[in-house]
Amino acid sequence: MKDRQQSHILSSYFAPRGHKRMYELGMQLAQLYLSPFDKLIGVVGDAGSGKSALLRGMFPGLELTNDDDGVYVRPLPILDQNGGFFTPHTYHLDIRFENGFTQMSVLADAIVEALHNGKRVIVEHFDLVYPLLGFNANLIIGVGEQILISRPTIFGPEPAEMKDKVYESLAYRLMAHTAEDLCEMCMPKEEWMRCGHDDVRHGFVITFPETKPSFDIAELEKKVNDMIAANLPVTYEDATHISVDGKSHYCTGPRIHVSHTGKIENFHLLHHFIYDRFNKNYMLVGCVGKNAELNLAKLDAQQEKQSDLIM
Repeated sequence: MKDRQQSHILSSYFAPRGHKRMYELGMQLAQLYLSPFDKLIGVVGDAGSGKSALLRGMFPGLELTNDDDGVYVRPLPILDQNGGFFTPHTYHLDIRFENGFTQMSVLADAIVEALHNGKRVIVEHFDLVYPLLGFNANLIIGVGEQILISRPTIFGPEPAEMKDKVYESLAYRLMAHTAEDLCEMCMPKEEWMRCGHDDVRHGFVITFPETKPSFDIAELEKKVNDMIAANLPVTYEDATHISVDGKSHYCTGPRIHVSHTGKIENFHLLHHFIYDRFNKNYMLVGCVGKNAELNLAKLDAQQEKQSDLIM
């Protein structure tokens, strides 16, 4: 275990949609990469990327000081470490949020004090406080379109490197998740009621168990592109719903969307279903971004090598 941890540089995972899948991935990452000796955990990623859900999966029961529902823990526990025996074992803080109330140098000093006291500290937006600490985290987690997890050495990676990668890729995730929901809204209700979800780079996969859907993919693509052209507002409604132009839609990741449909760039669907003979699913694949058609063509070429998968 120790040798594996010391030789680990960087791992990458798809950042799934929905809290349930993020929790499950967090549990998996904790089992694979987290050591009891890791005292400083750095997290980088923009707002709405799913950092909080991932941390809840990695650290069940951890009290987050920047709860998504707007409940903020005050006073910030890490700034009041004089409770003796009754101080927490693990502290959490969001540097970007807390810097609006407390000087960065004070936050950095509090992190150092907690580490000297043998505590574990989980720091969101770790890249902001890193220059004041003078040392890197034991483990850095970046959340964007993909989840990157690294155990830095004296040669890096630096938090800023992780930040650049995940900030750049998050836009694809927001576009893809919104386009995925638009597809659900435009397909027959009986189809989206039974569908599941999977991931692909710069896109999404909607799965249908057992039977092939009856709707026309080209027609579905046109309906979605019409909604994109209309630049409709997309808003958070509650923990399980979004609103698109005032129309409510069930969604397990309601915070991970663009603000308007017009921000979805170059949306395309693969114009045939792919059959997954192992899981007995029919898969509808969509991609977004400047290379969407090229990415779909590459996926299609890969499937042509397995002709029994194309339906």
